[in-house]
Amino acid sequence: MTKTKPDDGIVPVARNKRARHDYEILETWEAGIMLTGTEVKSLRDGRAQITDAYGVVKDGEVWLLNAHIAPYAQGNIWNHDPLRTRKLLLHQKEIRAMIGAVERKGLTLVALDLYFKDGRAKVKLGLGRGKKTHDKRADLKEKDDARDMARALRSR
Repeated sequence: MTKTKPDDGIVPVARNKRARHDYEILETWEAGIMLTGTEVKSLRDGRAQITDAYGVVKDGEVWLLNAHIAPYAQGNIWNHDPLRTRKLLLHQKEIRAMIGAVERKGLTLVALDLYFKDGRAKVKLGLGRGKKTHDKRADLKEKDDARDMARALRSR
């Protein structure tokens, strides 16, 4: 991801490229993350990975699991556990909507993007339904066809 700060105040840190390949994203939410000091510094260095990250609703709160934020190099004894469970900050109305959606069959909260927005760490969560193998193949075929058509139009 690039480290430049665009006009909208968003500085990207990590992106889950596999999420849109493995899941059909039905709805998205933006949530804040409760972090420790060394986690924030490590994120500012761009040392995060959210490929396997997902959200869980437990006791009326939303938690982010399997997000890997590397230990900060100068953190010494104050460093954090890289895979610890992190609380997500959402409005109660959004949490209720998530509870209703996740309890339906086969839907998962998947972490799509991790970024800084106006200096605050945010994660974009997507409500995803797992794709079958034939759906993934169809998506790849559509992408290839679109690329071939664009190539043909350019060569004209």
